[in-house]
Order: sequence, then C-alpha cells, then structure tokens
Amino acid sequence: MERMKKAKNQPGGAVPLAAEAEARLANQVAEINAALESGADLAALQKLLTPDPQDPEWDVRLMAALGALPHPAIPALLVALFGGATDKLRRKALKKTLHLLKTKGVAVPHDLLPKEEVSVGVPRPGTATAFVTPIFGNGESYIILEGPPEVLRGNFLVSLINDREGFGECVLLNLKRKQEAEFWDHFREQGLEEVFSPPPAYAVSMLEAAFTAHPDSPGASQYGALREKIFQHWGRPETAPDLESALPSVNPGERTRLLDESRKLALDPLFNSWLPGPEEITPWLTKLQEVQDSPLVLSDQQKQVRSDAVLEEAIQALYPPETRADWGRRLKTMAYYLHLLGRDEDSRTARAAAADLADPERGALAGENQFLKGLVQYAALLAWQARQAREPATGSPLVAPPDSSLLIRR
Repeated sequence: MERMKKAKNQPGGAVPLAAEAEARLANQVAEINAALESGADLAALQKLLTPDPQDPEWDVRLMAALGALPHPAIPALLVALFGGATDKLRRKALKKTLHLLKTKGVAVPHDLLPKEEVSVGVPRPGTATAFVTPIFGNGESYIILEGPPEVLRGNFLVSLINDREGFGECVLLNLKRKQEAEFWDHFREQGLEEVFSPPPAYAVSMLEAAFTAHPDSPGASQYGALREKIFQHWGRPETAPDLESALPSVNPGERTRLLDESRKLALDPLFNSWLPGPEEITPWLTKLQEVQDSPLVLSDQQKQVRSDAVLEEAIQALYPPETRADWGRRLKTMAYYLHLLGRDEDSRTARAAAADLADPERGALAGENQFLKGLVQYAALLAWQARQAREPATGSPLVAPPDSSLLIRR
C-alpha cells in the first residue's frame, strides 16, 4: 500500500478528514470546551474523546485540535491519551502539540511526557490492539486481541463469547504474515465484513464479563490463565469506556422520532443475524396471506388492522417480553459500534430503541417496539420474496419493507 501523501495546510500535516469525521471532531472539541469551563476532572475529559489505535491520522488531528485550547488541563489530557504511543507519527505530533501549548503560556512540566524506553524482549505499550465482530442474534460475538507474540506466546487470542453463556471457545494463535491474511479472509468468507476496533480495554471488559459470569464455560480457563497479562498490555476492564458517557446523547424531544426510525435498522446488514429464520417466520407469513385472501369483504383499512394484529402476535412469539432485556443490552452495544463507525445518527436511533427495550414498564408491550417490528416485517418480506421465487404469482406484494408505512400494499 502506498504511503498517503501529507496534505498541505492541514493540522499536523494530516490528510483531510471526511465530512462525518470533521463533524465528530468539532463536536468532541465543543464538549471538551464545555467540560473545561465546568471544571471537569481528567477522567471525565478522557471519556469525551475517542482516540483510534487504527487511525493515526485521526489521532494527529485530535491532538492538533486540543492543542488549540490554551487551558492548563490540556497537557495532562494529551499525555493521558497519547503518552503511551510509540509510533513516530503520534509521538512527533504529541511533542509538537505540547511545545505549541508552551508557546501559548500553558505550563507543561518537563517530566510530564514519559521517556521512550527500549527493553529487549519486552513489548512496547501501544502495540496491543483489539477487534470485535457485531453481536449475532443469539448473543454471540468474536473478540480478537492482537499483540506481540512475546506477551502471550502467540499474537492472536481469538474468543467466541455468548452474553448469556460465557465462553464458547478461546484459542491462542501464533500467525505469520501470510497466515494473518488467511485468518482475516476466513472471517470475510463467513460474512463478517465489518469488524470494529474499540479501545482495547472495552474488548477486555467483554471478555472479563463472560469469564466472571461463567468461569466454567469452555475456553474460560484459557482466558483465566492469561488474564493478568491481558490486563497489563490491553488494559484493565474497569478502564473501559462507559457507554452512557461514550454514546451520542438522545434528546427526550427526539425519542418518538428515533423510535420510529429504529424500524429501518432492520434493513442494515449489521442486523441480518437478528432476523427470524425462514422456518420461524413462515407460520406468520401464512397468517398474513390468509388475511389478504379472506373470503370476507374487507376494506384496506380492515386488512391493515388484522395484519397489524398478526404482526404483533409474531413479535410477542419471536421476541417474548422476558427476552427484551437481552435484546436491549445487545442493541446498546451495537449503538456503540455504530458510533465507532462515525454513524452517530444511527447510533442515537439504536440507543433510543435499546432504552425502550430495557424499560421494565414496557415489558408487556413488545409489539410496540418499532425495532422489533422492523425485524419481523423484514423477515416476512424476505420469506415472501423467496416464496414468490419458487411459486410465482400475480398480484401486489404481500409484505412491504420496514421503511414503508404499511405492511399490506394497496
């Protein structure tokens, strides 16, 4: 891959950010400004920012933006975020930003930035990364920790965890460059095109939650034997971002609109595994067909009312009220992953739907959750399309996609 040319007139010599990233950067700087005015401490300031271990250009731009704020808390914040970086680009940008703050009269202690140390056989900090897959509909996800082989005696720790059952497996691999490419190709072949890179401590917190809840699950012993080294190099679970603070906020006045919009999330490939399978949805598709073919003379409005009743029955059966907390927790995590992708509007939508699912007072109202309605509606549409491919028929489509206002088309 060719090295990206540095753009002129950009902070730190970095290439221009995409429009979404520019907006995210401006939003974070505005939040930092407000927090500084209110006297927030270092920990609170850190929660407002999202460094990206996989994107040095983003980190350089973030440093430059913070360096434009001549506040005494900024040097310590910069070092807390980037002081452990060992790559030349980040290290150089950090030193340059601290020097710039000095020229603006901001006090920067001479010993604030840790000295670079090189120890033979000891991995440098900042070289450990983490990757997570989307959460599947059964509550499973893959957690992959990558780091120098001298840390764990392997460079990839691959864990499959379930949010209700703990570890499914935990395998330590030592892959060479060609094998690494084959490893990621295998994930893509399984349909896992999207893999997220949260702060490593967040991935560790997911592993730790699975371990503490189910210490006897398969693979838990492998993780348990390595967990102290994992804490040392990938971060302790208690330092993971708090989703309540990390996620884009939801304005109460927008809640109704966001809940309505959540129905369209069912169309997103990230949620394909959350859809009911063909065997699960077929009985309800048959009931919808019976409404359409009823010998009674029904108006379109009457058919719609009956179809909505069938749809609500399907939601109650496929996503029963007692499982709502599970779906809400998973959806909140997915809201964080959408945020990591820079899709903050979709993240806010998912967060609103997750809060609705987690509300115990709405436990008996599963059919009213628009996200669940979208999943069932889209699954029915796919099943109807598959049926039409096998048995072509004339007439209007029976089921509309979740981004349409009606279930039965006129």
